[in-house]
Amino acid sequence: MTTLTSQTQQALVFEVAKNDLSQTRVVELNIELPLAENEVLLKVSKFALTANNISYGITCDALGYWQFFPVNNSPLDTASNSITSKANTVQHTQWGRLPVMGFADVVSSNNKDINVGERVWGFMPMASHFKIIGGKVNPTGFSDLNPCREGLSPVYARFDRVSANPFYQQKNEDYDILLRGLFTTSWLVDDFMFDNQYFDTTQYLITSASSKTSIALAFAIKQRGQRSAIGITSEANLNFVKSLGCYDHVISYNDITTLDANVSSILVDMAGGKKTLAAIHHHFNQQLRYSCRIGATHHGDIDLTDTQSDGLLPGATPTFFFAPTQLKKRSLEWGVGETMKQMNQSLLNYIEFCRSNITLSHTHHLHHVNDIYQQVLTGTADAAVGQIISFDTSSS
Repeated sequence: MTTLTSQTQQALVFEVAKNDLSQTRVVELNIELPLAENEVLLKVSKFALTANNISYGITCDALGYWQFFPVNNSPLDTASNSITSKANTVQHTQWGRLPVMGFADVVSSNNKDINVGERVWGFMPMASHFKIIGGKVNPTGFSDLNPCREGLSPVYARFDRVSANPFYQQKNEDYDILLRGLFTTSWLVDDFMFDNQYFDTTQYLITSASSKTSIALAFAIKQRGQRSAIGITSEANLNFVKSLGCYDHVISYNDITTLDANVSSILVDMAGGKKTLAAIHHHFNQQLRYSCRIGATHHGDIDLTDTQSDGLLPGATPTFFFAPTQLKKRSLEWGVGETMKQMNQSLLNYIEFCRSNITLSHTHHLHHVNDIYQQVLTGTADAAVGQIISFDTSSS
């Protein structure tokens, strides 16, 4: 346990406008020191930015993601100076901090069980530093007990100690933060469907098939080998998705009506757009026996408050999938150790698959982050490239 002797630590954090995700800013903050009891200061080493993070922004109000790292009354908000990444004309903007998956290092700690120098993996803001209230410490990790997390899933408050992870490999760090969080979700989706006998269906329909979460699901389905998977994607990504070899069939959104409507199906909707959702439901009608909503990559065609329209669609009523629920079920049935072993072994196999299909792009400069973010937001980012960001204060 060590505390810094200086009175402040400079930090940078990337924020987005809650009502317009294209509006962004970078804020300079001074984190107050010394740390209060049980507080821990983490320096972000690197994080991944994917379409999954955009889904967090779209569903933040509905699923509580804005609460993880609140802009108001956050420990970081001791002082701020806005550096606009895109011309900001929004008056009285409500800003939010998108969660990402990353690695961080403990640089100061006032918790006797959490040591300076520890490297952790977990859910964090797009920032250079952030402060947590450390607790629930055990040999494998610890949690953030910040009051803002009350009522939220404890899974997202957990930080895994790298030193205690038997599956950790330094060479895999970039792919790990790019893939682990979304692969866990996809693995649990496939496990949930298997657990429910696939709702008496014979195939999956997966939208936004080029997204890394969808690819992970298709990989998990193929590994299990019990059902076929049809990938549905844009014309621009059609060849890339076909080249992966993990879908049994790939079509564009324009070709949904060419599918055999008599085949009993599960829809896993990563796109979230009303038009695509309606097209699939109306085409398959009662043969669509489970409709699972996960992502929201088509952010321009989404209205999460319009649940009445969802209920009027033919076939199964669209239902949001909450990964922690299935994770808790399996942990109770199999034990936490066995559940983690199965997921992590599958993840290592998936990382090896992705090495030959997804290249990595590294960004270290502050003012390039917004450019990458805007590409991911608008869906113009190269699906074959994974974005890894080191948000260093020295890059400002």
